[in-house]
Amino acid sequence: MVVGALKRFIDSEANGGLILMATAVLALIFENSALTSIYEKLLTLPVAVNIGDLAIDKPLLLWVNDGLMAVFFFLVGLEIKREVIEGQLSSRDQVILPAIGAVGGMAVPALIFLFVNGGDPVLAKGWAIPAATDIAFALGVLALLGNRIPTAIKTLLLAIAIFDDLGAIVIIAAFYTADLSFPSLAGAAVAMIGLFALNRFGVLRVAPYIMIGIVLWVFVLKSGVHATLAGVVLALAIPLRAGDRASPLRAVEHSLHPYVAFGVLPAFAFANAGVSLEGFSLASLMAPVPLGIAAGLLIGKQIGVFGSVLIAVKLGIARRPDGVTWMQLYGLSCLAGIGFTMSLFIGTLAYAGPELMAQVRYGVLTGSLLSAFLGYAVLRWIAAERTAPANARGLS
Repeated sequence: MVVGALKRFIDSEANGGLILMATAVLALIFENSALTSIYEKLLTLPVAVNIGDLAIDKPLLLWVNDGLMAVFFFLVGLEIKREVIEGQLSSRDQVILPAIGAVGGMAVPALIFLFVNGGDPVLAKGWAIPAATDIAFALGVLALLGNRIPTAIKTLLLAIAIFDDLGAIVIIAAFYTADLSFPSLAGAAVAMIGLFALNRFGVLRVAPYIMIGIVLWVFVLKSGVHATLAGVVLALAIPLRAGDRASPLRAVEHSLHPYVAFGVLPAFAFANAGVSLEGFSLASLMAPVPLGIAAGLLIGKQIGVFGSVLIAVKLGIARRPDGVTWMQLYGLSCLAGIGFTMSLFIGTLAYAGPELMAQVRYGVLTGSLLSAFLGYAVLRWIAAERTAPANARGLS
């Protein structure tokens, strides 16, 4: 049952990754054609919600980044909770290798970015941008290889990405928080107490959690802490185990996943991947921000993930998955350099001006695409090498 659920998750995530690629290309087309004015007007369209004295008035772009991405982080929180309690991350043997790979894969890209940008305190705020991995995009690339890739590779990539997402959550909470509003934080704390009281008293209906979760999101939005973290807190409160009854967490995760994979993430990609290529040249990538991001994703992720996994296995701290070669692990490490959604999202938190955000997009798109091409090429070459001897034996 767990294996079947994992396979369905990977397949859905991979298909969503292909849609993600398409919407990113669509955003680039809109931004670099006669449709650019429509694209800009759509993103800056004011959307307001008023309930009495409470007013939330934001352009559509921020509703996507603060609202829809909270739904994405809600799903991430559900996945992390399930995996840690009874899934791929529920035992030490399963946890240690992807955890080490994820830590290395976050630390080395961040160090590379700071090596390039550390001299400027404003630019240095983007250190976490290349530390992220986009699991949907990465699995979308793996989907292009079909059954030539062992399931163990896909499972390990998924586990590394889960730890990566957990690290991103901690980074956002700790380093990308604006001026705090303590009355709003107090309201958020009351909402959190309400959520965990529902869990403690065994409430299995999801509707009360969602209602309090919306209140929590509003308070967190107003508090200065990024609103997406409300989704994670809400996820941790949803019950996983329900005795003889169906798991509320699994039910919500199963029903929500297609909407996130085929709706939320493509909407975010369309809203944030559009960048003007007018005047773009190789020199544009040599600016400190795009250079640091691209180098962090393309080089830092390889060194961080593969290097840390290699050291852990050689020291006997962890074990290489059965049936997985070192070259396949290297190909996986390349795919971990696909930052895309999470990298763009962290970029929106690190920088405010349109010029810096354009540079972020240059770096993220370049680093992610090169990582995708390299990872695909390595894994396809390995698959061809392993198939050739088998075909030769069949002809003899």
